[in-house]
Amino acid sequence: MNIRKWNQFGFLFMLMLMLFACSKEQTPEDAASLYVESWNELNFEKMYDQLSEETKESLDKETFIERYEVIYDGVRLMNLQVELHVPEEGIKPSENGEAVAEYEIVMETIAGELSFEHNFSLVKEMIDDDERWGIEWDPSMIFPSMVEGDKVRVDSLQAKRGEIVDRNGKGLAVNGKALSIGIVPERLPEDETSAFEKMAEILNLPLKTIEEKRNASWVKPDTFVPMTMISKEDDRLDSLLDIEGVTYMETDARIYPLKDAAAHLIGYVQEVNAEELEELKDKGYQSGDQIGKNGLEKVFEDKLRGKDGGRIYIMDEDGIEKEEIASQEPVHGETLTLTIDSNIQKLAFNELEGEAGTTAAIHPQTGEVLALVNSPSYDPNLFVLGISNEQWEALNEDPAKPLLNRFTSTYAPGSVFKPITGAIALDTGSIDKNTSIDVNGLKWQEDDSWGDYFITRVTDPGKSVDFQTAMVLSDNIYFAQAALKTGKKQFVDYAKQFGFDEALPFEYPIKTSKIIEGSFENDIQLADSGYGQGKVQMSILHTAIAYTPFLNDGNLLKPTLLKRDESSETDVWKKDVIKKETASFINNTLIQVVADPNGTGSEAKISGKQIAGKTGTSELKKSKDETGQENGFFIAYDSDIPELLIAMLIENVEERGGSKLVVPKVKKLFTELTAN
Repeated sequence: MNIRKWNQFGFLFMLMLMLFACSKEQTPEDAASLYVESWNELNFEKMYDQLSEETKESLDKETFIERYEVIYDGVRLMNLQVELHVPEEGIKPSENGEAVAEYEIVMETIAGELSFEHNFSLVKEMIDDDERWGIEWDPSMIFPSMVEGDKVRVDSLQAKRGEIVDRNGKGLAVNGKALSIGIVPERLPEDETSAFEKMAEILNLPLKTIEEKRNASWVKPDTFVPMTMISKEDDRLDSLLDIEGVTYMETDARIYPLKDAAAHLIGYVQEVNAEELEELKDKGYQSGDQIGKNGLEKVFEDKLRGKDGGRIYIMDEDGIEKEEIASQEPVHGETLTLTIDSNIQKLAFNELEGEAGTTAAIHPQTGEVLALVNSPSYDPNLFVLGISNEQWEALNEDPAKPLLNRFTSTYAPGSVFKPITGAIALDTGSIDKNTSIDVNGLKWQEDDSWGDYFITRVTDPGKSVDFQTAMVLSDNIYFAQAALKTGKKQFVDYAKQFGFDEALPFEYPIKTSKIIEGSFENDIQLADSGYGQGKVQMSILHTAIAYTPFLNDGNLLKPTLLKRDESSETDVWKKDVIKKETASFINNTLIQVVADPNGTGSEAKISGKQIAGKTGTSELKKSKDETGQENGFFIAYDSDIPELLIAMLIENVEERGGSKLVVPKVKKLFTELTAN
C-alpha cells in the first residue's frame, strides 16, 4: 500500500472516531458528576449553566450566584466537600426522562462541621438539536429543609482573644476598653467647619478626613460617626468634649499596660489585611478580624486567637425561625502566662534611658527569662488605636530605629565572650589554671607573618599574667593566645557545645549565634575570636544563657518564656558542656572581676552581695586602623543568691567610656531589684 492510500485511510479513521464521539449521548451520571465538580470548585456560574431551562425561567443567574455567595460567606464556609453517590448500576433515567442523583455534603462552618445527605432531579431536554440532562434546582439543595422564601440566618458568637500576663498575673496584653471619638451631626454647631478644625488639631487628623466621614452616604442626623480611637486615659478627652457635637463611645480594644517597655516582646494586633486574608482563608479569618502583627501576639496567634462559634438557622418568609441547622459555642483563646516579671521589664527598660540597646534578664538556675528589653521603643497601643501617618513616618525615619528589635539581633560580644574561650581552653587542656603569659607592652603578634597586625590590650600590668589576672583586667592577648593554643577545629567544636550555630530553643524566634561563617581564614581570625571579635556573633539572650554553665555544674540551661508548674524540672539544653571544676573556677574568676579594685567590673560592687560579672566592648570596623562604632556590654549575677542574671548592651559607647557606661546601670538594677 502506498503512502497516499495510507493517508486516505488515516483520514477516514479519524473521521469515524469524531463521528462516534459526537454521537455519544450525555448520561444523567455525566451531568450529575459535572455539576458536583463545579460545586466543589465553588464555580456558581458554571453550576447555573447546568440548570434545566425550566429552572432558569424562574431563577436568573445573578440571583443564583449571589444567593450561594451570601449564604456561604455568612456561614464562613471552609473545606466544602460534595460527594456524588452513584449506585452500582449507575444513575438510571426513568421512562418519563427524569433521573435522581444522591449526594452528601460535608462543610466546615462557623457553627462547626455540618453534613447532610440529599438528592436532586435531572431532566432530559433538547437544546439546539442537542440532548442534555439539566439540573432541577430548588433551595433544598442548599439546606434540605429550605423552601422558596426561606432565608438562612447566622448569629456569630465571637471568641475572646487570650490575654498575655506576667509570672505574677499582671497584664501584658489584655482585653480592655478604648474610646471611639466621633460626632453626631444633629448636635454640631451651625459652623461645622470650625468644630472640625478644632477636632483635627487636637487629634492630629487631616480636616479632609473628618469632612469625608461626616458626609458619607450612610450618615443620618442622629448617627454616631466615628473618627478615631483614643485610650481611656488620654488627657485630650476633656478638650474634645468641649467641642459641640463631639462625643465618644466605649469600644473593645486590646490594651498593652507596659506600653513601650515591652513593645517588641509582646507586639500588637491590628485588623487583618487583604494579603493575610488570602493567605489564611482556610483558617476562617474574616474581614475585620484582629490578628497578631508583631511580637508574641504574632508568635502565639493560633493559641491566642481562639475559635469563633455561631448558630445557623432558617427563617421562613414571615420571619419566624423554623429550624436550627447547627450551633457551636466559641472557644476562647488561651491565656499565656509568661516567665517575664513586669517590674524587672520596666526597670530594665527605664535604665537604658532611651539609649540604643537591649537587655536580657534571666533566672540563671532555671533558665526562666525575666525580661527582654529593647530600646528605643514605641507604644504598641498606637497601632491598635490608629497610628497617624505623621507618627508612622516619625518612627520609620528616626535614626535611632525604634522599630528595630535588637534582642532578636546578634552582635560581636567582645570581652564578655572571654569566659567561654577560657572554659574551652581549660577543658581541652590547651591551658590550665596557672598558665601565664609574659608580654611586654600593649600589643602582640604571633610572628612576622602577621605583618602589621597586632592584638592589643588596654592594660600592661608589667608582669606575667595568669588566667585570673587576665580575666580581671580583660586581657585580649591572653585569650587570643588561649584560642590559638586550642586550635581552629577544637575551638569551633567546643563552642558549638555552648549552642553556637544552632537555633536557640526558645519560644520567640531569635537569630542564631555564630562563631564564624564557614571556616577561619587564618590564625589572626581565630585569635580575634578568642576575645569576642573576629566573626563571633551572639544574641543578648544567648549571651546570658551561655553563662549558666558556670552556675549549674557545667550544664547549659534552656531559656524559657512560658511559665511552667513550680514542680517542673529545670530544662537543660546541653548537659556537661564543661567540667564541674571548670565551671566553679570560671565563676570564681568572674567574682574577682568585680571584687578586685583593678577589675574592669569593680564599679558594680555592692556591699553585702557577691556580684560576679564580665565587661566587654566590641569594635565594629573594617580594618584595625580605622575608628568605628563600639558597643558596651556587662553581664552580672549575684553568686551567693543566683536568682537574677542581667546582660545589658548599649550601642555607640565610643568616647563615652565603653563598657564603663553600662556597668553602673546594671549595678543600679541589682540594687533596686534585690533591695528586699
